[in-house]
Amino acid sequence: PLGDGTVLALGFDAVSQVFRDPRTFSSAGYAKVVGIVFGHSILEMDPPEHTRYRAIVQQAFSRRALELWRDRLVVPYANALVDAFAARGRAELTREFAFPFPLAIIAGMLDVPERDRMQYTHWAVVILSGQMQAGAALHAAKALGEYFAPRIEAARGRAGDDLITLLANAELDGARLSTEEILPFIRLLSPAAFETTARAFSNLMCGLLNNPEQLDAVKSDRSLIPQAVQEGLRWEPPLVSFARTATRDTEVAGVPVKAGAMIATIVGAANRDPARWENADRFDLHRPAKPHIAFAQGAHTCLGMHLATLELETALGVLLERLPNLRRDPEAPAPVITGGSFRTALALPVVF
Repeated sequence: PLGDGTVLALGFDAVSQVFRDPRTFSSAGYAKVVGIVFGHSILEMDPPEHTRYRAIVQQAFSRRALELWRDRLVVPYANALVDAFAARGRAELTREFAFPFPLAIIAGMLDVPERDRMQYTHWAVVILSGQMQAGAALHAAKALGEYFAPRIEAARGRAGDDLITLLANAELDGARLSTEEILPFIRLLSPAAFETTARAFSNLMCGLLNNPEQLDAVKSDRSLIPQAVQEGLRWEPPLVSFARTATRDTEVAGVPVKAGAMIATIVGAANRDPARWENADRFDLHRPAKPHIAFAQGAHTCLGMHLATLELETALGVLLERLPNLRRDPEAPAPVITGGSFRTALALPVVF
């Protein structure tokens, strides 16, 4: 426990305990932070409200939808970005690939027309700046709502495979989400779907580029790509902490916690718990496979987990296929991961 009563959950078992008990460890505290900008989103919901909402929303992330997005968006966008620098022999992957790649995908999933992409991108980036630029973030949230509300209404009862149409028509026991219930999800998804995936990919590439023998192993055996992706997520998750509030007097890993206390679940620490992983600070795609906690656990396990994994695996596969002898640029500083709550390699200079 810290001096202000906040409890840090650092070990894997402690973080897992908190994530798997949403009735004792509530997410409602997010309403006072991100809820001000996004609206009442799934991030701040607890059961039973969360259970109903998630059951409806996750229908839009079906296996069929993932397969469609893979063929229509993920693979083509990855190749299109590589086209821009493949003949050059060098690139800076964070700026030229990692961030524009998932952003283009979420815009495509939401069926944002090409003419609106730049404006949509601006809103999606600015809405995350709530703590630093509250006015700008609120304006972006309002603008996103005004842009998507009529599109949601127009999608009611319409056939289609874009995310707006799927969300507008998903139902549970005959009930659908209202437009005002869908908009916070879109406000949350717009930045989250690209920020976390972009940072995860930059971190993965940082691990591989700084360990050339492991990069060579993946080049030689593409079946190692899923292992590399999961190790990247374990080693450097793009979001390292989540907050919960204790609803009653309880214990976390044997430590007393008072009702009302805030629990900071430090995923970055849990994923490097030495009791669970040997040499946990080392990037090692060959280590024995054990589930990590980068996507959280329990009721709030990331809805976009399978989509993010698909994007990461596809991106790495396309780069290895299209950029022969991909390696770290020997004339540039080695990539380094920095940041607090959001961590990433700010630059990934490569040659090929």
